[in-house]
Amino acid sequence: MARQSISFTPPNDEWLKNQIESKEYSSKSELVNDLIRQARQQQKQIDWIRHKLDKAEKSGFTSASKREILAISKSLLRG
Repeated sequence: MARQSISFTPPNDEWLKNQIESKEYSSKSELVNDLIRQARQQQKQIDWIRHKLDKAEKSGFTSASKREILAISKSLLRG
């Protein structure tokens, strides 16, 4: 594993220490790695949503009502 030296602001360092003291994590490294994993997962979700929104915007608009859209969606889900 790559070794890094990073600095934290006092409030962030205090928060990290509190997480370690509460036995939530065994070390700052473990905690920082977990936070990075969470951020990466969140970014994947954001990218997926952004892709879906772009695709939807490019597909055009509809004049169907909310009820009609819901009925169509339910029909598609049922197969």
